[in-house]
Amino acid sequence: MTTTADFITDLYANAVDAKNLEHLSTLLADNVRFRVANHDPVRGKNAVLEANQTFFAGITSMTHHIDNIWSQGDDVICNGSVDYIRLDGSAFSAVFATIIKLENGLISDYLVYADVSQL
Repeated sequence: MTTTADFITDLYANAVDAKNLEHLSTLLADNVRFRVANHDPVRGKNAVLEANQTFFAGITSMTHHIDNIWSQGDDVICNGSVDYIRLDGSAFSAVFATIIKLENGLISDYLVYADVSQL
């Protein structure tokens, strides 16, 4: 049985930080809603994967450091910091919080709060 901590670790280490869209796809529900900060939400698995592909192409790498994970039923919240390497090789760090709703073990709502405007 996968724990909430295992799920979040897998999401960030093996999908997001690895910029692995194929793995991310296995974690998303078909009807997923995804929103980063004040941007408009993106709906549907294919649109979310496309949005992530665009973001991944705009940076060299990123590494998330999870500080806390809270869960209640199918709702999960985590927070921490993320270190980015821009395409020009410079570094940028930000704090983040993510709110996830799971349906049948897949992400149906994926809300990320971070100021990435300097990327």
